[in-house]
Amino acid sequence: MRTAIASGLTELAEADERIVLLTGDLGFTVLERFAERHPQRFFNVGVAEQNMVGLATGLAEAGFVPFVYSIASFAAMRPYEFIRNGPALHRLPVRIVAVGGGIDYGHNGVTHFALEDVGLMRIQPEITTVVPADREQARAALEAIRALERPVYLRVSRQGAPVPGLGGRFELGRLNLLRAGADVALVALGPEAHAALAAAALLEPDGIEASVAVVSSFNPSPEDDLRALLAHTPLAVTIEGHYRTGGLGSWVSEVVTDAGLGTRVSRVGVASMPVALTGSEAFLAERLGLSPVAIAAAAHAGLRAL
Repeated sequence: MRTAIASGLTELAEADERIVLLTGDLGFTVLERFAERHPQRFFNVGVAEQNMVGLATGLAEAGFVPFVYSIASFAAMRPYEFIRNGPALHRLPVRIVAVGGGIDYGHNGVTHFALEDVGLMRIQPEITTVVPADREQARAALEAIRALERPVYLRVSRQGAPVPGLGGRFELGRLNLLRAGADVALVALGPEAHAALAAAALLEPDGIEASVAVVSSFNPSPEDDLRALLAHTPLAVTIEGHYRTGGLGSWVSEVVTDAGLGTRVSRVGVASMPVALTGSEAFLAERLGLSPVAIAAAAHAGLRAL
């Protein structure tokens, strides 16, 4: 997905001379094409994420459209005050490209996990948060945010395998339904759609019909679509590579409460800080309860509790 974003951004920069790219000394083998094609609009600011956002804020104030690139944990948390008091406060079109959401950097440990970034960003009303599910949706999302005169947090997975049935569809503030089912709605954040689809397949032999929906944006968020999906669904299971609090599960719970729906919400996410835990994404998903088997088990438990 990183390569798709870098390629798409390079193409956008051909048509829009306002686009500049800043990196916090990251993106090697990914950003070279942009640097080669647009050397006067590429800046490696070093390991200085706060300064990078500060520079981007000034560039945006001067009429540019800056993209800043770093690992998600560093892009979201280290410069958070700068993001809030810079592009958010002044409604400037700074685009924060945050690579490796959730447990993508599995072998690097908790310092490189981004398990709270969506929560941090979505509570800022002026920041649009985008979480593409695969590389094709990432390209579509890049085009969709092109004209937004406000900051964007773009959370990009390191992998980008196509999500079956998605076909690159993306529209800000809309939910994408991958399959329909009346018993339970599996609502996935971006790339967790893969695990949600696999869990739905596991539920089928037990006679449980599961719908699978993908949420890929907040502010605007797909409240209307979610209300319509859950209006006659007794259980919603949210799936996210994020802490259970603050992100997708919290948002779905808010929508259900505000709309007065009778839907029960079960949140599948990371329950506590994964201290001293490293490994592959598959290994971590098993240990942290994010696997298709764990999602199916959460659906079974939620249905029993109705």
